[in-house]
Amino acid sequence: MSKDTHRLTLYQPARYQLKVAGHLDDKWATWFEALDLVKEYSEDGTPITTMTVEVLDQAMLHGLLAQIRDIGLPLLAVNRVE
Repeated sequence: MSKDTHRLTLYQPARYQLKVAGHLDDKWATWFEALDLVKEYSEDGTPITTMTVEVLDQAMLHGLLAQIRDIGLPLLAVNRVE
């Protein structure tokens, strides 16, 4: 495996934007440890919340995705951001 520092591994911190259907109350920002919580609407009027989160590793990301699943939120997108 190369020592490329720009390559994401299972054990390195990263920032992600998670989009879910529905508008989440600001209290959820604390629960998800979100750095930012933005509420908007899609072109068809569907409410969407975008959370920006910093994770320590991929295991933490999977834990957040499990929390989203467990409370019944439809997951729309997961994107890594710089």
